Amino acid sequence: MQFNADTLDAWLAHLEQLHPNAIDMGLERVARVRDAMQLKPTFPVIIVGGTNGKGSTCAMLSAAYCAAGFKVGTYTSPHLLRYNERVAINLEPVADAGIVSSLRAVEAARGVDSLTYFEFGTLAAMHQFIAEEVDVAVLEVGLGGRLDAVNVFEPDVAAVVSIDVDHQAFLGDTREAIGYEKAGIFRAGKPAFCADANPPESLLAQAAKIGADLQLIGRDFSFSNETTQWRWRGKHGQKPGLPFPALRGAYQLGNASLVIAILDALHDRVPVSVGDIKRGLVEVELAGRYQVLPGRPSIVLDVAHNPHAASALAHNLLNQGFFQTTHAVFGALADKDIAGVVAQLKDRIDVWHVANLDWPRAAPAEQVAGLIAELGAVRVHVYPDVAAAFTAARSTAGENDRIAAFGCFKVVADMLALRPR
Repeated sequence: MQFNADTLDAWLAHLEQLHPNAIDMGLERVARVRDAMQLKPTFPVIIVGGTNGKGSTCAMLSAAYCAAGFKVGTYTSPHLLRYNERVAINLEPVADAGIVSSLRAVEAARGVDSLTYFEFGTLAAMHQFIAEEVDVAVLEVGLGGRLDAVNVFEPDVAAVVSIDVDHQAFLGDTREAIGYEKAGIFRAGKPAFCADANPPESLLAQAAKIGADLQLIGRDFSFSNETTQWRWRGKHGQKPGLPFPALRGAYQLGNASLVIAILDALHDRVPVSVGDIKRGLVEVELAGRYQVLPGRPSIVLDVAHNPHAASALAHNLLNQGFFQTTHAVFGALADKDIAGVVAQLKDRIDVWHVANLDWPRAAPAEQVAGLIAELGAVRVHVYPDVAAAFTAARSTAGENDRIAAFGCFKVVADMLALRPR
């Protein structure tokens, strides 16, 4: 008997218990339902993968296409406050009714195939984009690439932003193993991009094996920081005088360089002018990526949840300016390299406020605090939740101090729910 409900909350509750595993790597079930739904996009599809930087890249791509007047569908994950954030058209989350209609379409077509939460949502997002007749779709890989549900759709352009060790239980515990999985989104004869300055041999080999048109940062496209502006170089020329992205962090120039390379590759089908690129870079928004809230003390929100992202956060904290004391509001998932994250940031944090997270995979705060203490931190405190941790940090931080909330999406989501000022 098919499930039916009128509210998005009811549908999401249904999806959470539909499949026995939260993650079930493989494309066979998803492909069968895709075919049953006849999901055949006629618009260009861009697939973006990578360990970190996927969200920023998707946000800048979508902002540029919107600035150029195209109707763009963007599918990302996870969300921070509302599921609707995952499925956006022209940068605006799709309303509940639209998402529910697409979830109904998936349910009607899936037959005996059980789908995970992410698989169900991926098919529903594409159904919504086709129904809305978007001009271009930007799809963010959920996990890995080769066996991720997003990869059931044929990309016109595929990009890998970065490669580092994460999700080892599913992707392997080396950059070479992970690089192979991420290269699985490349297609024969199609533009494929990698913005990692040191791409694994496995990624290069897979691209060569299938005959993808692989373009690498530093070789086929590049950027140079010119103090008050920056310059992009690619196969077909240069774009000087570009504004810095509204998203903070020096690493965003690498992401923006990748974005322009992708826009360049699809220019014949969805042309974006230099002026539209500039506007997209200036107007792009993305919560939780080195997001600095106004007021004092300074409050920084970042979804950094692995050592690679934590290293970037540490660099940004160093460059933000002088603060007498930096407080951390921190929580982590048990399957992450918590020690690696803490090691990257321990020299930037003076006081740790460790929170328990209301999340199935969360590591107990006492355990996390013990690990932080073992790595040399002296001022480490434990709290029942993020709200209590932030309240404690806020009550002790002076106007010239800083509070950095990071560790996973759940920490940032809880902070945004508090709407700290």
